[in-house]
Amino acid sequence: GSYRLMEGRSKAYYPAALAIGSIVVILILLNLFNLNIKNIQTGRDALGIVLAGIAVAVLIGSIGWATVRAYRIENTLQSVMMDTAKTTSMVFIILLGAAMLTTAFRGFGGEELVRDYLTSLPGGFWTQFIVVMAVIFFLGFFLDFLEIAVVVVPIVAPILLADPGANITAVWFGVMVGLNIQTSFLTPPFGFALFYLRGVAPKEVKTLQIYKGAVAFIVLQLAGLAIAGAFPSLVNYLPNKTHLTSETAPPPSNPRLQQCLEDYLFVDYANNRKSIEASIDNIKTSSLSFLPDEYQDRLNESYAMAASTFAMIENIQQSAKAVQAFSPGYRPLHIEARQIQKNIRRLDNKVKELEQQRQRISFDEIVDQTKIENITLEIADIKIQRQSLATTVPDNWQGEYDRFKSLAKKEKRARQEYRQTVDESYSTIVTLRQMISEADALAELGTPLVALADQVLQLGNEDALEAVKAVQQKLDLLTEVDQINSKLSRAKRALRGSSPDLDKAITNIAKAIEELETAISWRQRAAAELEADLASFDQAIARTIGMRMQQRLTSEQAKSIAGCLAVHKDLTLYF
Repeated sequence: GSYRLMEGRSKAYYPAALAIGSIVVILILLNLFNLNIKNIQTGRDALGIVLAGIAVAVLIGSIGWATVRAYRIENTLQSVMMDTAKTTSMVFIILLGAAMLTTAFRGFGGEELVRDYLTSLPGGFWTQFIVVMAVIFFLGFFLDFLEIAVVVVPIVAPILLADPGANITAVWFGVMVGLNIQTSFLTPPFGFALFYLRGVAPKEVKTLQIYKGAVAFIVLQLAGLAIAGAFPSLVNYLPNKTHLTSETAPPPSNPRLQQCLEDYLFVDYANNRKSIEASIDNIKTSSLSFLPDEYQDRLNESYAMAASTFAMIENIQQSAKAVQAFSPGYRPLHIEARQIQKNIRRLDNKVKELEQQRQRISFDEIVDQTKIENITLEIADIKIQRQSLATTVPDNWQGEYDRFKSLAKKEKRARQEYRQTVDESYSTIVTLRQMISEADALAELGTPLVALADQVLQLGNEDALEAVKAVQQKLDLLTEVDQINSKLSRAKRALRGSSPDLDKAITNIAKAIEELETAISWRQRAAAELEADLASFDQAIARTIGMRMQQRLTSEQAKSIAGCLAVHKDLTLYF
């Protein structure tokens, strides 16, 4: 800007040259020196900081020089700032006005009227969506995109997003509205792009010709809108994939991912069934005789659960097929019955409103009996309508509904049983491997634990308690040490109070030492004889049976699940 104001004069490009030169110097210094002031250790680091400070000062000076030029020459800076302030104020006035309008609209029940109108349209979600898109397209002829976005969208978005018939995502809806609003730049009479073209086109080009020329581009944009509507994956896939591969990605156990994750894993199970079963059979041959009975039982149960996974998957797939086979014939009946029930609820709500209105009138100082009688007649008429409407519910509705509900419940129970089983099976392996890896850390606690008995005799009650607490704090960092911890807790209780029982405290500490020695013994042996087999088994099942317990999805899984989530699934039958 400074250069353009001084174009053709001497020194016109000096501020720009200084700014570019200082930026280049700063980039070079960033590569040659550590420019963190807190990390200055040598004279070379200090030299880099000084040079960078000079370069930054030159950059700031060049910006100041350009700013002074813009301020002095034709008062350009002030004019630009005033125009910017006006535009910003206009935008915020529109936003405030839109907020006031939508608040008043909702306060007077307008949102409910819109919802009732949209939900009463035949054809379900897509009819509602097409009507909304048509309204937005029509408004684009006369309103700016900002007014449409802040007035119309807050009213219709909650209604459409809450419809289980399409189960659409907010991202997809936002993109569809954006594509639709984009046509407002081309639609006469207030299309901004048409004004821009009119301003640069020669006089020979008529305004009507510009309008006709814009038709082809409007048709192309509407075609793009239709394509994005028909194939929601084009919109949803990339945001889903970016989210699932980001640092803030949800873990595989996230409830929203389960259906798609299982669809992916079941294919993996089928492809790798032999290797998974071989790994289960192989780990069963490992000797567990040196483990405590509790952990032998838990490991054997874990192996049995892992082996039962394939039967559970077959149960899920059969249950899902039963639901899918029943759904096509049940869907029309469900839609018909739910629409009737929705109309019945609408009549019930109308009766409640009329009864409240009748009650308010009855408390007036001058009771208008005519109004009360009219309301009573209207209520009676609505109740007759309700009874007539209730008789139109198909006779087989309740039986078919109960059957679908039973099939859906069976599938849900099968999936829950599978998830609980694989989690328990894999968590046992993870827990035991963690315990084995902590064998040396547990052994290091032997010396301070043995010293506790002498400390209890030599120190006062308070100091002895603190010594026991210090050992417990270290134990709390380890896995499955409840037996040792409970003995130390009993020792603490024996030391509390006005008459501490030192013998009882020492006895419990001795029992804790015995528990510790036993735990160290079997953990160290397990590290030598069992850990390798457990690690091999863990690696074999981590991406299938143990997938829900992992911290992140793999890149391949994220791609597959992103594609699965990108498709809108009709959940109407479950509501």
